[in-house]
Amino acid sequence: MRAVVFAYHNVGVRCLKVLLARGVEVALVVTHEDNPQETIWFESVASLCRQHGIPTITPDDPATPALLAQVAALDPDFIFSFYYRNMLPVNLLALARHGAFNMHGSLLPKYRGRVPINWAVLHGETETGATLHEMAAKPDAGAIVAQTIVPILPDDTAYEVFGKVVVAAEQTLWNVLPAMLAGNTPKLPNNLAQGSYFGGRKPADGEIDWSQPAQQVYNLYRAVAPPYPGAWTIIKDKTFIIGKASLPTNQAADIPVNLPQGLAVVDNRIVGVCGDGRALLINQLLVNDQAVAPEALQNILL
Repeated sequence: MRAVVFAYHNVGVRCLKVLLARGVEVALVVTHEDNPQETIWFESVASLCRQHGIPTITPDDPATPALLAQVAALDPDFIFSFYYRNMLPVNLLALARHGAFNMHGSLLPKYRGRVPINWAVLHGETETGATLHEMAAKPDAGAIVAQTIVPILPDDTAYEVFGKVVVAAEQTLWNVLPAMLAGNTPKLPNNLAQGSYFGGRKPADGEIDWSQPAQQVYNLYRAVAPPYPGAWTIIKDKTFIIGKASLPTNQAADIPVNLPQGLAVVDNRIVGVCGDGRALLINQLLVNDQAVAPEALQNILL
């Protein structure tokens, strides 16, 4: 079986390795040039392809006649998309003799669209996963092929959950690929009415609203904690980013009732006072990537 693969990021690397391990001929990989404005903390699909001698291209737009002709000439049995960041046009998908499939980082139909893991953590979900599904004209709307569930623990950051989802994606593809190669691809309903769709997130979306309950503020921190841009607040023209934080469950850790909402120093510890009177314990507070000590923050707050 021959495949053309659109791939990027860790999921792209791991799922591409699964295809190779299962004996699939990968005729072409389409990936992205790394963005110099982005923190590249993930593995390189292009590097993996160089190791295996797989032809690789990085077009800005996958919807060009030139790419359509190039893929058509390869006559692929399958087209796969593994964390490739652009939608693929329907006429391109139709070139795959046995179908075109995408690996998505949620339990579809929930969290269709962009950055699904970050959205799931932000909304306080207790589980998510990886879903292999048929690609269609709408994003993440095709029939479900297979899913693998992973837990989201109460203090997991999106980065930690992402690591679980990478493994789930690898397991999902590994387990279902033999059936797909044998011509028995499962097709399960993807009922969009029972799901949700979310767009992308920007660094500006990490601004903390301290009037919210502590659990919501904590979920925001978890959803965008480094290596993502982080949850942030501004004091006297300085932008403070929460590097590490926890949310105490015992009432004894609650802060004095007379403190205003926002950052504060209590017993030489940095806390973030929230709208419900509870507080985050901030174990690492950053300004310009440098840690801020409690006494230094106290001087700024005076």
